[in-house]
Amino acid sequence: MRQRTLLTILFTLLLATVLTACGGAPKVDWELEIKGAVSNPMTLSYNDLVKREQVDLTEVMMLKSQGEDELTSWSGPALAPLLAEAGISANAVTLVCMAADGYAKEIPISDLDNAIIALKRDGEWTTDDKGPIRIVVPNLPANNWLFQLTSIEVTE
Repeated sequence: MRQRTLLTILFTLLLATVLTACGGAPKVDWELEIKGAVSNPMTLSYNDLVKREQVDLTEVMMLKSQGEDELTSWSGPALAPLLAEAGISANAVTLVCMAADGYAKEIPISDLDNAIIALKRDGEWTTDDKGPIRIVVPNLPANNWLFQLTSIEVTE
């Protein structure tokens, strides 16, 4: 009887461990580089971004240039602390955001209020073809929300 109780406890602990691991962030081989007019250029892995404080943007209107607009929610680290840690220049004017396919988008620094590096959309990790990370700038149309983000270059 004692052996059965011990086995039940061990099985329960093992099951709890497996279920907890399944709910965590996916293993993704991705890096985000922050460079340009910064005093401390940085390269952050996907895991580095997951470990940072996550900000939730709920019910953000995603204004699309094609198709119907959508009300979405996003989660990820705030962009401002990342730029501060990189030592953004006081003379910075824009960010040039680069996607994995070479597509680039220029975003004025003045438009970055509440911007995040999104890792989740509507509570789900964004690891599909438009993932795993994107910049989400709530006060700009969604065509500024570059997905498959690989680098952010600060320009003066």
